[in-house]
Amino acid sequence: MTTHATPPVLGIPGATADLSARLSDGLARVDALLTQVVDHDDPFIAAASGHLVAAGGKRFRPLLTLLAAELGQGINDDVVAAAAGVELTHLASLYHDDVMDEASVRRGVASVNAAYDNSTAILVGDLLFGKASELVAGLGAEAVLIQAQTFVRLCNGQIRDDRPCPDGVDPVDYYLGVLADKTGVLIATAGRYGVMFSGGSPESVEIMRSYGEKLGIAFQLADDLIDIASDADDSGKIPGTDLREGVDTLAVLRLRAMADPADASDARLLELLDGDLTDDAALAEALRLLRAHPALAVARDETYAVAREAQALLDPLPDSDAKAALQALALSVVDRVG
Repeated sequence: MTTHATPPVLGIPGATADLSARLSDGLARVDALLTQVVDHDDPFIAAASGHLVAAGGKRFRPLLTLLAAELGQGINDDVVAAAAGVELTHLASLYHDDVMDEASVRRGVASVNAAYDNSTAILVGDLLFGKASELVAGLGAEAVLIQAQTFVRLCNGQIRDDRPCPDGVDPVDYYLGVLADKTGVLIATAGRYGVMFSGGSPESVEIMRSYGEKLGIAFQLADDLIDIASDADDSGKIPGTDLREGVDTLAVLRLRAMADPADASDARLLELLDGDLTDDAALAEALRLLRAHPALAVARDETYAVAREAQALLDPLPDSDAKAALQALALSVVDRVG
């Protein structure tokens, strides 16, 4: 049967109508399973556990699991369970991130630590990690090992993210390594699981692991740019969060390398970045100056380059609707920046 490309569906431009329908059905199954898994006899625990599930979100990771399954025999119950396990792991990490970041908004709603308290957010995050492990345990020993290794790297990335770059280490290389652990590894696992549990080849599993990690780095780099370039209404989060916390993302690292201290605008921006950005006026000025600086365009170009590296990893796969969608997905995660 002939299929025709549809408008961007589920964040994937050019996906065929048939592929989009299968992915939409798969995501509905994942959402139903998530709702079932986070439910609890205690209404308070149920509400706190389901807070971010109910808020929605991109469902980027389970979507990748479902799309990767198209490289094998397609979506089945194990693929859906794996996709839900990956999303629960991601949600659990967000609960913890929001406590560490003292965030007040997540996905356009109050963060769990703001809606409840820090202790509840931490404990419910732990609960969701446990629920994710329960789901993955039903998929076999190899899946459990991958889940454990993924979790270790997630923690490694978060720990390193909270530490300064060591002396003698290139700060950009260090930062990209942090992103590979903090974001890339779970997206790599999402793609890996999709092929594994749909009966795909070992070669395709490895391609999706490598592609997913590179895609995850591009995804986080794009998020970092959005934190600088977008308004709260567009992103659902307060812009400048990284600047306020003193986190040097790629644009700031490039700014520090490119800045001319003799230039008044550059000197002022460096002064702001090295000062106290908890003041709203100072943060607004830093954002305005950084948005106008060439370093932002450099960081955007580098982010697109990482996305193209992810695309190139797919070259050994035979042509298919799924491969085309995966290629488009790599660029679409960066196109979010505008």
